[in-house]
Amino acid sequence: MLPAGVFVIRNTLSGHVYVAGSLDVEGAMNRARFELGLRSHRNKALVRDWVEHGAAHFSFEVIDRVKERDDPAFDRAEELEKLLGLWREELQCCGDKGYNTPWCPSSGRCWRRPAAAW
Repeated sequence: MLPAGVFVIRNTLSGHVYVAGSLDVEGAMNRARFELGLRSHRNKALVRDWVEHGAAHFSFEVIDRVKERDDPAFDRAEELEKLLGLWREELQCCGDKGYNTPWCPSSGRCWRRPAAAW
């Protein structure tokens, strides 16, 4: 089974971070690096800074992994969502400090405000 976890992409010049998670954390992190190189990552602000500052000014790091359990009721995806929410809150990856869209801790999901609210 592939390790599930949370990773961060850091802009070492600005300090901005992008926090994401996956049931295949290493694969997702590698895909993000590849997409940034192609300028096709879905986060346009991250792509813009990648192009402007260059790949050398970004770091990629797995910051947490889901601790597997033998419990048949254990839900890897649910555990990953909890970890992701904790790390997004801890690293304040939304708004002025990061690249992520606003995060709603009560629901554990990203949300978007109506365009007029931006």
